[in-house]
Amino acid sequence: MPLKINTMEKKPGVFVVSLIGALDTHTHMQLASRLDAIRHSSPGLIVLDLEYLDYISSIGISSILKAGRAVKKHGGRVKLMNLQPQIRKVFEIINALPSQQIFANAREMDQYLDRIQRKVGGAESETELPR
Repeated sequence: MPLKINTMEKKPGVFVVSLIGALDTHTHMQLASRLDAIRHSSPGLIVLDLEYLDYISSIGISSILKAGRAVKKHGGRVKLMNLQPQIRKVFEIINALPSQQIFANAREMDQYLDRIQRKVGGAESETELPR
């Protein structure tokens, strides 16, 4: 199954990357290339919208975790949104996903972005994707 990737810069430095199809051995390099291109623009936040991701393999998970580490190294974050039940289950099984990393929908993501923008001085702590 192919992978289609749509990217939108929602606000300066905030990217929403929508994945449609399967993230596996045959498609993970597409995601890696797209995220590398975004990473070079020094994003503060990359949100992976997985609403239409039907399948993920271990290499797909590895791609997401690797991107999270690379973005974090430069002061940004990677979060997930709209996980299908089967995709959520895979992350739960490998215990790779703190609940603070997932947005239920775009509204919840916007609320998070509003809170982050209002935050002054970094009083709140964030939970990131595991290393």
